Amino acid sequence: MRQKTINRSIDCSGIGLHSGRKVRLTLRPAEEDSGVRFVVVNDSGRHLITPSPEAVVSTQLATTLHNGAAAVSTVEHLLASVRALGIDNIEIELDGSEVPIMDGSAASFVYLLRLAGLRSQTRPAAYLAVTETVELEKDGKYVRAEPYDGFRVDYTIDFPHPLIGRQAMSFELTPEAFARRLAKARTFGFVREVEYLRSKGLALGGSLDNAVVLDEDGVINADGLRFKDEFVRHKILDFIGDTAVLEAPLRGRFEVFASGHGLNNAFVRKLWSESGRCLERVVPGAGQAPSRRPHLSEPLAQPAAAVA
Repeated sequence: MRQKTINRSIDCSGIGLHSGRKVRLTLRPAEEDSGVRFVVVNDSGRHLITPSPEAVVSTQLATTLHNGAAAVSTVEHLLASVRALGIDNIEIELDGSEVPIMDGSAASFVYLLRLAGLRSQTRPAAYLAVTETVELEKDGKYVRAEPYDGFRVDYTIDFPHPLIGRQAMSFELTPEAFARRLAKARTFGFVREVEYLRSKGLALGGSLDNAVVLDEDGVINADGLRFKDEFVRHKILDFIGDTAVLEAPLRGRFEVFASGHGLNNAFVRKLWSESGRCLERVVPGAGQAPSRRPHLSEPLAQPAAAVA
């Protein structure tokens, strides 16, 4: 397993979901061991932002990164695409403070990255392996992880809406599965929340072109849903993106119930803070290996006491 980057630069433009402003996005190849990095260009210059659990400063309806001088928000769909396609090193430049929402899914980013092409580099690609059970629970919502040789998510949502209700999905992350089963799943919201969000300066760029919007009875988008369970698929997409703020791909088996950006980030912070006990950095060929990797048929551990 060698590190990968994209083969050539590629760019696009789109609207920021929350800012409503047009943003140009440029994706560039990056050198080995440089990781994923954002470059925000504004009136005060070029600002480098490196994703990390601690760099997340807001999770209100999206994930926002900050380096003390500049910020970039709504990063989760692009980060999920980068991680899903196995890209280790890439530079993401923006002439604004928000990644464009495109059609509300990750499909456009997968298309752009594949159009740019991928190429292998010379150094081995590291990954972060969950080595012990770790969990975080808050208000009945939880994320639980166990060792696993891959990235598997068993996700359940429960919304008090007649079209959503309780939906569950199991997903094993591969580039092909992500492109086919998750990438087209769009972000969603409710008509009753729109006026409030816009009063807070949020969702200013939101429309039926970049989100699934629901009233009290169903979807108001003329083209309906792309999947019957599009809602839980998008939540898994978000979870992959929120865990991609770690410095390397994560390996583990995750059981998630009713989580969102806030709990996702709190869980990643907990996982990262316990590196060495329940999280191990592995470089293939360097003699490291996770302590235990259960088979798919093994049940996840039963919930433990809530973690504050």
